[in-house]
Amino acid sequence: MPAYQIHRLKESYRQQFRWAPHTSGITIARPNHYEKGALTEAASPYAVWLALRDSDERLQVGDLLELENGDLRIYKYIGFEEARWFVPESAQPPQSEVQAASATVDVP
Repeated sequence: MPAYQIHRLKESYRQQFRWAPHTSGITIARPNHYEKGALTEAASPYAVWLALRDSDERLQVGDLLELENGDLRIYKYIGFEEARWFVPESAQPPQSEVQAASATVDVP
């Protein structure tokens, strides 16, 4: 049975998430908006939801479930959808002066 790592959306971001318009497609999640929760074994994300729904640890809108392979599912009003962690673009190293000069010179 797969193990799901629960990531709880911090309360300071929960209202913002709740009032944001629903978008289709992959949701981009920022790791600093989440706190690591419990590790739970279940057959599916819906089985995790079902197991926790009557407890104090129930899933709330905006919470994430992470599989062992790194796949993320975010809990929304309509169910679970695919999510990914936000990865900032790495800064490109500056071109050397020779590369920059040769890029601007037109050769006939």
